[in-house]
Amino acid sequence: MPHDHDHAALPRDLGPAFRWAVGLNTAYVGLEAAAGFLTGSLALLADAAHNLTDVAGLLIAWWAAVLARRAGSGDYTFGFGKATVLAAMANALAILIGIGLVLWEAVGRFADPVPVPGLIVLLVALAGIGVNTGSALLFYKARKGDLNARGAFLHMAADAAVSAAVVLAAAGILLTGWLWLDPAVAIAVSLLIGVTAWDLFRDALRLGLDGVPEGIDREAVSQWLRRQDGVADVHDLHIWPLSTTRTAFAAHVVWCGADADGFIHRVTHALEHDFGIGHVTLQVERQPCERAPTLVAE
Repeated sequence: MPHDHDHAALPRDLGPAFRWAVGLNTAYVGLEAAAGFLTGSLALLADAAHNLTDVAGLLIAWWAAVLARRAGSGDYTFGFGKATVLAAMANALAILIGIGLVLWEAVGRFADPVPVPGLIVLLVALAGIGVNTGSALLFYKARKGDLNARGAFLHMAADAAVSAAVVLAAAGILLTGWLWLDPAVAIAVSLLIGVTAWDLFRDALRLGLDGVPEGIDREAVSQWLRRQDGVADVHDLHIWPLSTTRTAFAAHVVWCGADADGFIHRVTHALEHDFGIGHVTLQVERQPCERAPTLVAE
């Protein structure tokens, strides 16, 4: 007995947020890179390189978010939501590779420090704090329910922290003349970004391998379903992501009730409301191993 209901809302339209974030960060990358080359500051160049990967990452994430809002096709029946997972993974990989390059260069700078005009570095980094903080706030509300938006938010928030660290390094150079502070900050900043990038990559890999999305307890869902009126047993239960915002569910239920329509409607609504699972497929079995029609609620 098929039921075709679309309870899963489309992902939030983050187009305006991406548009502003890309514009602001592209302008800032140009400013920071020019200042880094003119002053020889590795800390500024490291931050500019990371901001450049963020611009590319924002563009990828933006493209994925647009795809996620498109309806499925004959060949892609679940739609294109997994593009948001791939975007988050690509974002994380690009940052990790960039970090490796910066660390390699920074270690060499300790042996041969380069004079850095601290005042210029400080002023550019102060501008970066404003740009990156503003960009992070654009994704603040959406970050909790969307890994793609969370990736954008973490990048911008990390950049704001990086710029703050560069300000401290520049101030330290102005006060003490210690040129080693520049590569030291580059290393510290790279390691900080590396932690957030690794977390993002790990979460994206989990979703890419159809792991149960973070925040959903598979055992809790199973036990809840077993406690429903008329349910004698549950098996072949699967929970997997359709995108960074949509989750699918499928299970075989040994059921002894009478109102099939009422049962599936109640369960579908509760799974969405209580667990955030919007695409539900239940196969109801009157007895174990007995074939029965598939009940679908979407």
